[in-house]
Amino acid sequence: MAYDYDLFVIGAGSGGVRAARLAAMTGARVAVAEESRVGGTCVIRGCVPKKLMVYASNFAREFELAKGYGWSGCDSLNFSWPTFLDHKDREIARLSGAYTANLKKAGADLFDTKARFVDPHTLELVGKDRTVTAERILIATGGRPRLPDDVPGAELAITSDEAFHLPELPKSILIVGGGYIAVEFGCIFHGLGVDVTLAYRGSNLLRGFDEDVRAHVAGELAKRGLKVALACQHERIEKIEGGFRSHLTDSMLVDTEQVMFAVGREPHVKGLGLEAAGVKLNDKGAIAVDDFSQTSAPHIFAVGDVTDRMNLTPVAIREAAAFAQTVYYDRPTKFDHADVPTAVFSQPPAGVVGLTESEARHKLGRVDVYRTTFRAMKTAFAGDDEQTLMKLVVCPHDGKVVGCHIVGPDAPEMIQLAAIAVKAGLTKAQWDATCALHPSAAEELVTLHEKYTPAELIAAE
Repeated sequence: MAYDYDLFVIGAGSGGVRAARLAAMTGARVAVAEESRVGGTCVIRGCVPKKLMVYASNFAREFELAKGYGWSGCDSLNFSWPTFLDHKDREIARLSGAYTANLKKAGADLFDTKARFVDPHTLELVGKDRTVTAERILIATGGRPRLPDDVPGAELAITSDEAFHLPELPKSILIVGGGYIAVEFGCIFHGLGVDVTLAYRGSNLLRGFDEDVRAHVAGELAKRGLKVALACQHERIEKIEGGFRSHLTDSMLVDTEQVMFAVGREPHVKGLGLEAAGVKLNDKGAIAVDDFSQTSAPHIFAVGDVTDRMNLTPVAIREAAAFAQTVYYDRPTKFDHADVPTAVFSQPPAGVVGLTESEARHKLGRVDVYRTTFRAMKTAFAGDDEQTLMKLVVCPHDGKVVGCHIVGPDAPEMIQLAAIAVKAGLTKAQWDATCALHPSAAEELVTLHEKYTPAELIAAE
């Protein structure tokens, strides 16, 4: 059968664009459909605008620290939310345009509409009164933030999508959630002068991260005056004059101008017509795939957040590249999801790679831990008491560093390079053999010599 395209990609986010470009460069006939804007979550309403907001919000602290270095006049500076939004939107438009240009330069066709399956090889271009056929199809539609369906009044709240486009900066906000999105936006708004309360049902923020990282971040947030309410849940939200009233467990009432839910994201599979294509979902509602990103329909593949394997933009890109290498370059490639570095752009930020201490103990039994906390030179000189945390988790049997965890200034930048060593399986001895770069915070990573044993383990022994 003759098809209109060799490959049709649904979704023009980072993963979809990478796969489309690599496939098109082989001479394959490629098309991409995007129902929103080219660039996807990361570029349009995720990583990139979030990082710009992090930068904007951190200046207030930088100005405060500057006083300790002899600068004056810092208290007279003002922040303009509309000006920032305008500059941010122009940058996002530029990046989206670059993604579009690169797709077209590679020779791919781009349709600005939603695509859904009519049958396993046929897609309807919604609103275009047109269908197209393709030999292979790649689904890269990403994820979407979700609102809870068991909280009356939840529809009154916003999610991270709307947070990027608020017409005015609220004077107060309640952010519900304890993951990295909730923590990051809590720090962003707090840094911009908003009265922030974080409410989370768990016992501490950042579930899934190393316990020392969780405790350290929570402690630093408290130092900065960001209010955190733990072990509480929303019962309902009501509209009141000037904002909203949140009713939490234990009869807690929180009145704010805005409420934001950051309680997780879900794969964007709604309306794709997957049943018509024979594509199955897993028990989490994500598209089920094998190690080569192949779905239950052999000619249909899926990458990125829609598969809910590891929801990070660089992972989606690598999964997409592996798909293209396998299918269009005749180089069967699986992406290895182990030891992928990640960062929480909180204030201070955290960067982690590899196993947490708890994971390592469950997997390896006994482990060696090297840990330190200290005040960074920049903030200490200005009289600030912010603490940096660095921690290495080491397998005692072969000496390999299996986990690295950092909280403090420049942690995301450091963890990218530390991830090379962890991924390569370098030993603690090899880390120690690397000469320190002084003065720097990163030098602590190669000068940690004393093993650390938590008090509870000492008591158990």
